[in-house]
Amino acid sequence: MNELRTANLQRLADGPFDVLVIGGGINGAVSAACMSARGARVALIDKGDFASFTSQQSSNLAWGGIKYMESFEFPLVRKLCVSRNHLITSYPSTVQEIRFYAVHTRGFRHGLWKLVLGTWLYWLIGSFFTKRPRLLTRAEMKSEEPILNLESSDGGFEYSDAYLHDNDARFVWNFVRAALDHGCIAANYVEAVGLRREKDGMWTVRACDVVRGKEFAIRARVIVNAGGPFVDDVNARASVTTEHRHVFSKGIHLLVEKLTPHRRVLTFFADDGRLFFVIPMGVRTCIGTTDTRVDDPHAHVTAEDRRFVLDNINKRLSLAKPLTEKDIVAERCGVRPLAVAGVKSGSSDWMQMSRKHAVEIDDKNRAISIFGGKLTDCLNVGEEVARAVKNLGVEMPYEDARWYGEPPDETKREFLHQARLMKLDEMTSPSSSEPLTKRLWRRYGSDALNLLESIRENPKMGELLIEGAEYIRSEIVQAARREMIVKLDDFLRRRSKISLVTRREVLKNAPGLREACELFFGADASERFDEYFRGEAEDDLKSERPPPVHVERPETARAP
Repeated sequence: MNELRTANLQRLADGPFDVLVIGGGINGAVSAACMSARGARVALIDKGDFASFTSQQSSNLAWGGIKYMESFEFPLVRKLCVSRNHLITSYPSTVQEIRFYAVHTRGFRHGLWKLVLGTWLYWLIGSFFTKRPRLLTRAEMKSEEPILNLESSDGGFEYSDAYLHDNDARFVWNFVRAALDHGCIAANYVEAVGLRREKDGMWTVRACDVVRGKEFAIRARVIVNAGGPFVDDVNARASVTTEHRHVFSKGIHLLVEKLTPHRRVLTFFADDGRLFFVIPMGVRTCIGTTDTRVDDPHAHVTAEDRRFVLDNINKRLSLAKPLTEKDIVAERCGVRPLAVAGVKSGSSDWMQMSRKHAVEIDDKNRAISIFGGKLTDCLNVGEEVARAVKNLGVEMPYEDARWYGEPPDETKREFLHQARLMKLDEMTSPSSSEPLTKRLWRRYGSDALNLLESIRENPKMGELLIEGAEYIRSEIVQAARREMIVKLDDFLRRRSKISLVTRREVLKNAPGLREACELFFGADASERFDEYFRGEAEDDLKSERPPPVHVERPETARAP
């Protein structure tokens, strides 16, 4: 059992807290990080792992919402562009500008020049923060990106947005870790099964440790419901009535072998007119997404979903062989909870429905609910929730506290100095895509100094543990101690993106994975290992996914 989690479970029961945040996705993580840094006594729980639902299924993009320009939501686009710019500035190692390379099809509902002018307006709305857009001729596109099928195209355009270098769930976890560092008491796999407002004004939450099946009580002055798709369910248990509610949009992505060596997002309009992306993800390529209205947040990839994505991408790329289901390395499937208000929402046009978030405050019950939300806008959500909690009477003595962003420049200079003295980059495995210095700083910030210390004490700590996964032994040791790993999927899918870029049969036979399990789970290592791969097989059955087959594919297009 993870010692950090065990200690925090006891502290949750000891309470009381100023604020209990229910839900450890991006909304809950930034809320907890902001309030704890400012001096509030905060608790954070999630019925699964942190970022284990919607927040692990995004496109890994921090974008200004260019598609919302079509519905004339210019204030939203402006807000998202400013938020995107702020993320790039605050996390230069993690959130980076990336070019979007868009193909225009003849006869599309909007002409090429109209869309090109739209990208220039988008650039203007975004304060000219990124590189300028440009018009692309067919000849330029064929020269710069030979993989594109341009038979029905009359040209294209290029513009910028931002991209998460690692993955979305890791980005969320770093906010949880920041909250912990500021005194927040957080634990994963803790479900709020009952909520009651007492006569003294305090909330009593009946919580269940999902791992052991034991119940205990958490007391707090204010409840922040950040349950993502389950906000409505939590409010029902708490007898909290809200104006807003959620409807759900299912999105899927398919991970395949790397299709192009260029680090850019290829952008198309799918057969149904929606934006469709080919996104770089290290040694893999991520393709998607769908946008399907569903009633249940527990969504799965269906055979129809796969056909839609594969059919659309095969039409738009010139590959030596069409992509098939056998080429799929991994899949992502999640729902976007969309905030709607009032009775009119039921009749709204689905594609024109706003993707804005809403923070609703119940002053009488001291309950706050967060509806919707996007990764791009996460810092605003943290600030907005903190203000709302303060207005409900919770003191936050350190209002100017720095609660987000990379460590100060002097910390980075110290890390780089020590890494150079150790010749750290010379220890980088030949199979790694980037130097160790760059990778460790991006993932851990100032905590990377602890990794240097462990490598100095024992050079074996600098060895690659899982081939192709780009994790060294000291990272696994630190994750076991500081990252609340309860199940193997917590590490492989959320603290890292290993399961997204490594075929399951390769991962299962990796010698280093057994050692990682021993570091994470001790005597329970074999049980957790078998649990993970048994669960993966069950997921395949639910999603109608065929058994994996390793297929070697060329990375380049056929000659034009």
